[in-house]
Amino acid sequence: MRKCRLASGPPQRQPVYSAEGGNGRPLPANWQKLPCNFPKGCIIMIKSGTFQLSSIRRAGIKGEADIYNCGVDCLSENQGKLTAEENLEKKAREMLEEKEADARMRTYTGPMGKLITVMLCLWTVFQLYFTTIGSISAINLRAFHCIFLLVFTFLLFPTYKKEKRVRKLPPIWDAACILLTIGAFGYLIVNYSQIAATGGRVSEPELWIAAAGLLLVFEAARRASGNLMILALIFLGYNWFGEYLPGLLGHNGFTLKRVLITQFWGTQGILGTGIGVSATYIFMFVVFGAFLKHSGFSDFINDFSLTLVGRTSGGPAKVAVVASALLGMINGSAIANVATTGTITIPLMKRAGYRKEFAGAVEAVASTGGQFCPPIMGAVGFVMAEFLSISYTAVMLAAFVPAFLYYLGLLFSVHFEAKRLGLSGLAKENIPEASRVLKQQGHLVIPLVCLLGLMFAGYTPLFSAVMSIFATVAASWLRKETRMGLDKITTAAVEGARSAISVGVCCVVIGVIIGTVTLSSIGLNMGYLILSVVENNNIYLTGLLVMIMSTILGMGVPGVAAYVIVQAVAVPVLIESGTLPITAHLFCLIYACLSNITPPVAMSAYVAAGIAGSDQTRTGIWAVRLGLIGFIIPFFFLNNPILLIGVDKTAAMSATAWAAFTASLGTIALVAALEGWVIKNAGVPERLLLAAACPLLLYADTLTDAIGFGCFGLVVVYQFLRRGKTARAT
Repeated sequence: MRKCRLASGPPQRQPVYSAEGGNGRPLPANWQKLPCNFPKGCIIMIKSGTFQLSSIRRAGIKGEADIYNCGVDCLSENQGKLTAEENLEKKAREMLEEKEADARMRTYTGPMGKLITVMLCLWTVFQLYFTTIGSISAINLRAFHCIFLLVFTFLLFPTYKKEKRVRKLPPIWDAACILLTIGAFGYLIVNYSQIAATGGRVSEPELWIAAAGLLLVFEAARRASGNLMILALIFLGYNWFGEYLPGLLGHNGFTLKRVLITQFWGTQGILGTGIGVSATYIFMFVVFGAFLKHSGFSDFINDFSLTLVGRTSGGPAKVAVVASALLGMINGSAIANVATTGTITIPLMKRAGYRKEFAGAVEAVASTGGQFCPPIMGAVGFVMAEFLSISYTAVMLAAFVPAFLYYLGLLFSVHFEAKRLGLSGLAKENIPEASRVLKQQGHLVIPLVCLLGLMFAGYTPLFSAVMSIFATVAASWLRKETRMGLDKITTAAVEGARSAISVGVCCVVIGVIIGTVTLSSIGLNMGYLILSVVENNNIYLTGLLVMIMSTILGMGVPGVAAYVIVQAVAVPVLIESGTLPITAHLFCLIYACLSNITPPVAMSAYVAAGIAGSDQTRTGIWAVRLGLIGFIIPFFFLNNPILLIGVDKTAAMSATAWAAFTASLGTIALVAALEGWVIKNAGVPERLLLAAACPLLLYADTLTDAIGFGCFGLVVVYQFLRRGKTARAT
């Protein structure tokens, strides 16, 4: 490593002052702002002992640099030495590549790279046009969408993990897969109307086309989501081996011809509901999230979170919760959110004094909850509204209280842990001024306001999403610093389209699952089977079995795709038991999302553990503990949906507000019992009282509320008196 001074010209070899602020040595006055001209190939590392902060700047830097109380090291990249921050980012990338196929995409050089960029932009334009003002049949839109998905999967996703990622041209076998994809689905587009007019009669060559199309879908799914491919393969096999199963689990058996017609030529298979939501809601909102990101919205979220909670006890962890929640609800991928925001938030929490397992778990839990958190819900809310044939506003309002309680529990877990460890917040000097943040970046909220305003005004979610994309570009031009030029717009369009590929492929192969469920009626049969086992149609025992089913089906699958699966398999079971449809959908959605932090396949928690350098199992257990309220809440609205705003038509708004208030106290009581802290350390009797207060306050009833208030109040009063006694003694 060579050290250099802040001065005009190239870096010098003489050592810099070893001053890092606060070491008792005065710094030269000319270190406040000096002209600099660092060459490319350097990493400028600015450290401040005063503020305990570190930042990285890449050369070349020209002009003036604002330096305060700091020393500067210039590290030559040619020496092959990586900073701690770079090592962390590298580790995060490796963890993400291991857990999520999106991070393993190929990179093309030369003309092929430019061609793929153009193709991704054209795909985005195609989707924007035909989901708004363009005219195209639903089946043709789905078929074209499927062609784009499979072609880009074979172009960008490697055949095997250790394949060479940087290429000039795709391998010959992928070129063959692309040609077969265009041929099979192109034939479907041209001939679908004719085949539909004949009542679904197909020739033998058309059966071979269907078989080829199905194989191509499974190969694409293998690359994009291996776990889901295996699950779909099991369901596909069930079409034939199901006739050998006894009782309600079995069926009469189906011919190969009937299965192929259902899965390829019908509207209940790979061109069914799954790809329908991918071609509309998922694609639009993924692209919207990419545009928000490149407008600078992510930076605004981080800065705004700092101004809100940065100075409170355990401020860094609370910043992580708020920022990860807001970003998680936009990108819809808990794993990707952990890998991106976690490289910033997890080291910040560790430096603040939190244990590494705790820091990793906080990031995982916060990122996971964004998938069912209004107002965007990772696009899954729009899909739910489509399935239920209700407005998105109704879905968003219903999900508000459960999401609020989830994050309330996480914030208080962080707060009580900070109090117990004696941790403080960030110094005032490290917190940006709220007025400055709002002045410089507040305009970036306009797209979200536009989105919600249009939907509340009665416009469709698709129209609202498209208009919000345009609003994002327009809002960015309000300030020079955030202005999106053609390069940023292109980058956002390309990134959005790339991000939609893996989720889209998951939705295509989910069509195989839905097609099997429709053909064999296994969803209803499982419902009847569970209800026959459960005595007296016990809704809570049924809910427990459905929770297990939803968690298993959601493991290793993106949030939206997981929901599409569980709504086909698990939701009918709850509806058969007498649960309201929207309640059943929310119940299954929450558990499908929470599978990201549920061992043994807690993928979000395991990625966070890799970044934190902690044990995966312990981090997963901590994640379940921190997100425990999320596992409990659905059972309290299962049979009494008063916590779901607008669902119980007989309940007054005041009753829902009171139920939400008592549930909030119950959430705090549960967290306090787990952390062993309210005002000060809580003993075993206090923690038992708090644990007892939790279900009493969560359950909406006057008597239970009164008893719960009594238990909670008794602990608070006792701790208050103890604290006063301790203060007088000192």
